Amino acid sequence: MDTQTRFRTGAVDMTHGGGGRAMTELIKDLFHRHLKNPILDQGHDAAVFDAPPGRLVMSTDAHVISPLFFPGGDIGALSVHGTLNDIAMAGAKPLSLTASFILEEGFPLADLERIVMSMARTAREAGVPVVSGDTKVVEKGKGDGVFITTAGVGVLPEGVTISPAAAKPGQAVLLSGTIGDHGVAILSKRENLEFETELRSDSAALHGLVADMIAAVPGIAVLRDPTRGGLATALNEIAHASGAGVLLQEEAIPVAPDVEGACELLGLDPLYVANEGKLVCICEAADAGRLLEVMRSHPLGRQAARIGEIVEDPDHMVIMQTAFGGARVVDWLSGEQLPRIC
Repeated sequence: MDTQTRFRTGAVDMTHGGGGRAMTELIKDLFHRHLKNPILDQGHDAAVFDAPPGRLVMSTDAHVISPLFFPGGDIGALSVHGTLNDIAMAGAKPLSLTASFILEEGFPLADLERIVMSMARTAREAGVPVVSGDTKVVEKGKGDGVFITTAGVGVLPEGVTISPAAAKPGQAVLLSGTIGDHGVAILSKRENLEFETELRSDSAALHGLVADMIAAVPGIAVLRDPTRGGLATALNEIAHASGAGVLLQEEAIPVAPDVEGACELLGLDPLYVANEGKLVCICEAADAGRLLEVMRSHPLGRQAARIGEIVEDPDHMVIMQTAFGGARVVDWLSGEQLPRIC
């Protein structure tokens, strides 16, 4: 049976993780064929590459999403975006990625190839190669199809210092676009919910947008991508790290009408729903207008908005002024609103 027929009809078995011929063929005929690049071609278990001058940034992220394929993406693309964005939130330029796959016995090889092809395409589009990897197989019933862990290395330009502890009273809070798109898209697919229009994940690589923002305003204080726990959790993390408070304006926070309607139907608060292609930026108030111009000129920031400010607060609270003139505490997420979301 030729390689392509086997990938269309076959499934992962324990020999694919056994270190022998089957594993070598899987790595060569599937992973290496799609992820091929000069560093990966070296054939080492560890990648060897030159690093440009500057401070190095590293991040790692595990991806256990369910379902594996969803409107707007899949676990392969998400695993690339997730680590690239973690590096970008430090203000760094991503250089390279590694990927580790844990496969469940019986997982269709056709689905695995689809995931690897998506990962390869996403990495190429981002300009960041996957330079090393690993594959393990677990017995049927001891996994959930496929889990992916990616790690990344980036370089931080001189003069850039971005940290959640750098938020100070008087600074502006900016958001790059609508919230809740990813989490609602996942839930609608998971539960087979149908809406008038297809809800799509916002999964995207943000390092290009971040590079434009830093070029315009090198003194950005904080960047954070509001993934698990959503915008509310990201802002609470910043408040506690900085020792300040956050004052939000409800009417300024962009939420797509379809997402808002789905959240109302499902009893969810979009402030706590995961995003995979949005960022929070905290900057000096005088720089907010310039940064919004830059963000809105980028495809991933067209709906950027100023949503609040950093304030003095010894209790480090996030408070939101509501559309009705009142105020409410935007507290930490209690429990897990949407499990297996990224």
